[in-house]
Amino acid sequence: MDDITIGGTLIWYYYACPREAWLMGHNIVPDQENDNVVVGRYIGENSYQREKKEIVVGGSKIDVIHMEDGQMVIGEIKKSSKYRQSARMQLAFYLRELKARGIEAKGELRFPKEKIREEVVLDEAVEVELDKAQREILRILYLETPPVPKKISFCKNCAYSEYCWC
Repeated sequence: MDDITIGGTLIWYYYACPREAWLMGHNIVPDQENDNVVVGRYIGENSYQREKKEIVVGGSKIDVIHMEDGQMVIGEIKKSSKYRQSARMQLAFYLRELKARGIEAKGELRFPKEKIREEVVLDEAVEVELDKAQREILRILYLETPPVPKKISFCKNCAYSEYCWC
């Protein structure tokens, strides 16, 4: 594997399931007709219509961006808060991508179906955790085969399930 770029999506997959991160990192695309993928795409495309959408920064795509009291706020839209930790770390990664380019921003997770918004702060502890996660993602991506599948609560609705349980 040449020129591995870790983006926010890989961060999200790593926190949900390291095997998914390996599959995504090796350009194995999840089932695009999976109900959760379809619903997630619909929510992302049809929520927060008045805000600028899908801003690309480095290897990352930020869902929404707006200004609030002179401060840039970036948002990550998710179908459900079920994957809250994955979503927090993905958004923290985006905040760090912006910070590395000299742009200070606030982060906001959005779960429109649940009508929940949650602030995400990039602090020193989160940056240390991101560094650790990136090192572990690189280790996983350099494996010749994906990590052994482990049955977890997320497996039931996973768009990669055919790569683990068929």
